[in-house]
Formats: sequence, C-alpha cells, structure tokens
Amino acid sequence: METESTTFFTTEMDSDTGSGYPEDYDFGGQVPCSKGWVRDFSRSYEPALFLLIFILGTVGNLLVVLLYTVIRHRLKTMTDVYLLNLAVADLLFLATLPFWAVNAMQGWVFGRHASGLCKAVVVVYKLNFFSSMLLLACISVDRYVAIVQVTRAHNLRRERRMLYSRVACLGVWLLSSMLAVPEVLFAEVRNTPGGETVCDLLAKTKIQTKVLVLALQVCVGFLLPLVVMTACYSLILRALLQSRSFHKHKALRVILAVVAVFVLSQLPYNGHLIAQASQLANGSITDCGVVMHMDVFGQVAKGLAYMHACANPFLYVFVGVRFRRDLLGVLKSCAGRLGAGHGKMPSVAKRPSVMSDTETTAALSL
Repeated sequence: METESTTFFTTEMDSDTGSGYPEDYDFGGQVPCSKGWVRDFSRSYEPALFLLIFILGTVGNLLVVLLYTVIRHRLKTMTDVYLLNLAVADLLFLATLPFWAVNAMQGWVFGRHASGLCKAVVVVYKLNFFSSMLLLACISVDRYVAIVQVTRAHNLRRERRMLYSRVACLGVWLLSSMLAVPEVLFAEVRNTPGGETVCDLLAKTKIQTKVLVLALQVCVGFLLPLVVMTACYSLILRALLQSRSFHKHKALRVILAVVAVFVLSQLPYNGHLIAQASQLANGSITDCGVVMHMDVFGQVAKGLAYMHACANPFLYVFVGVRFRRDLLGVLKSCAGRLGAGHGKMPSVAKRPSVMSDTETTAALSL
C-alpha cells in the first residue's frame, strides 16, 4: 500500500504544473514534517518572479509576433516559421503564469468548482512548455542545414522548404498535445490537509503515472532537445572553425550563448524532476530538513527554467543585424508619423529574413 511517507514529492509534482504548494507530511507515523517555512518562501518568491517573467517575456515575444505578422507581412524562410511558432508558444505559456502567481500566493481563488479552468490552465502550460522546447530543436536543425549544408539548402525550392517547416511545426504541436493528455485526465481543484484550495494533479494519482509524467517531461522537454542542439551546434562550430568568415567569432559567441542559456536554465529544473521521479519510485528520503531544502530548490530551479521564455527573443531573433535595423527603422518611422499626426503602421523595405537560410552572418551574428 502506498502512503504519504513514501511520496514527500507529491505536491512538488505541483511545481511541474506551476502551483508548487508544498504540504506537510508524516514519515511512517513519525512527527509530521511541517513545511510552513517552505510555503512562506513560495508566497514571497514565486508571485513576484512569475509576474516579472510574464511582463518581460510578453513584451519581447509580442515584438517578434508583431514584426513577423504585421511589419514584414509574410514569412519568408523556414526559420521565420519556427521563430513565429516559438513566440506564440512562449506567449501562451507566459499567459498561465499570473494564475500560478496567484495560486502560489493565495491558493486557487477562482472557485472550488472551477475544475475546467484549472485543467485549461494546466494543459496550456504543459502544451506550450513542450512545444517551445521542441521548436528550439527544430531551429538548431534549420541552422545546421543553412550553414553546413548550404548546397542542399540552395537546391531546395523555397515552397518546399516552407512546406517542410510547416509540417515540422504541425508535428511539434501534435506531439505536445499528446504529451499534455495526462494534465487533462488528472488535473483538478482540491483541498489540501491545511485547508487551502489548490489546482494540481490528483493527489491519488498512481505513483507509476506520476513517474511516467515526469519521465516524459525530462526526456521530451529536455534530453531530446539537448541532444539535437548539441549535435547540430557541434557540427556548426566545426564548420565555422574551418572557415575564414569575418563574422566567425561573432557566430561562435551566439552559439555558445544559446547552448549555455539552455543548459543553465533547464538542467537544474530537470535534475530536480529526475530526483523527484526517483523519490516517487522508492521513497528513500525521509529527513524533514532534506525534504524542505529539496522543495525550495525545486521552486528556485522552476523559476530559472521559466526565464527561458524571456531569453528566447534575444537569443533567436534580436541578435539578427537586419532584425535590429528593421525594428529601429519601424520605431523611428512610428515616432515620425505620430509627430506628424499619422497613425498608420509603417512597413519596412523588403530584405532577406533576419536569419537567411543561406547566410551565416544573418543566421548567427550579433
């Protein structure tokens, strides 16, 4: 029979869905492990951080969507398609953070019977978490083809390249939707033993199911993108080191920044999820101090992982020289038109995309 004594990470499962609201547990009938300090830390730490990430990430990703859909009018390359989908995924993911900020501060204040809203928020969160990670892998493959396989990129007609990118994005969204199915089945609004109302996965969900959910997130949301990004960027680095391009060193810095930010932001969180899954499987840790420190570490690591949604526009779009020129041109034109009493959105001259499929300096330059 499975008991709470073997699953101190049960509510830290909530950190995977955003709530991260730790409960008290007893260990085999011993003195209960009070997590009041951890709950106080969660109330003071998560709401402010989530709202900051929400504001910064929303501004950056909205700029990306605005430039690709309004100013440039159409998508020109495979990378454009991936970057637009990445910005949309990040925006939808960010839209769930205010709910989790309130949930961390006051519990689920949207009603005990708002189970549909709870499921919707959790599903949107997980769907866009997976899709954004998988789209980063797609972007790395596209950059590999654009820089290392230049001849192959030239030989593919533009219509076919765009078709491939749209099919890849469709596959990403479908796979992410399937991976979000457990949230549809198990997310609910419930009362904790302390009398709080929270939105998270069912407390009575089988241990094997929770371990499977965690394993899927680690494998698909971290390990798979990490392997693809490492392989593609390693091949790009080798090609750049052998070239005599004037912009080689700038491109190398961009690659190292992309990989470093991904690893530094996602590794601690996914390492915590691995420990979480291990604890769910064998329940080896029963020391109250270790339990509380692991809960706090999980909350900090989660916040660090969420910051990637703010970093994506800077790492993948704003580094482009042409993008910055277009953005500055638009801002200057808007200022001039507003000063002259005109409110029409200006358009920029047609130029190659910020990340041209065949130009290294456009794809990877500062």
